[in-house]
Amino acid sequence: MTTLVVIAKEPRPGRVKTRLTPRFTPREAAALAEAALADTLDTVAAAPASRRLLMLDGAPGRWLPPGFDVQAQCAGGLDERLADAFAHCAGPALLIGMDTPQITPALLTVDFADCDAYLGPAEDGGFWAIGLAVPDPALLRGVPMSTPVTGKAQGERLAAAGLRVRELPRLRDVDTADDARAVAAEAPHGRFAACLAELTRTGGER
Repeated sequence: MTTLVVIAKEPRPGRVKTRLTPRFTPREAAALAEAALADTLDTVAAAPASRRLLMLDGAPGRWLPPGFDVQAQCAGGLDERLADAFAHCAGPALLIGMDTPQITPALLTVDFADCDAYLGPAEDGGFWAIGLAVPDPALLRGVPMSTPVTGKAQGERLAAAGLRVRELPRLRDVDTADDARAVAAEAPHGRFAACLAELTRTGGER
């Protein structure tokens, strides 16, 4: 069975979802980030896994459900931190971030029987998930992150290594206020949608 890995930041004002400001205040953006993270972790908890690992920048909070191993992220760029996350996995692993609260357990139920890797493309050109049958940190180090071609570059890295890659459905990350509204509409019953609705009702969005 697969290890499910979430890489995340502690949802503190000014440290997360900074692109949601000034449409939202830093505190409101952090509340949305916390809701997205809570939805993500609940979905991971509901999906089949041999182990659930949270690679965290910061300290755990009330949003962390039971059943997760928590490890601190290493220093360095995102490619180094993703690589280090896979270094903590002994067998097949699927890694996701905290920006796609619309995920479902079905999306995270992967089978490496006929492939070596999974890649979930994101609408912004990045990727929301990457899975490896045999975790190899070298497959992520040096891949340019947070660019419009990050997903393409990562896919090319996997293919160049001779891996059989299966593509997961394309999802939209929550980066901007427009993203937040679109993702909330996709998952209207989650904490994220409820938080956005409450902020909108109380005039949080500017």
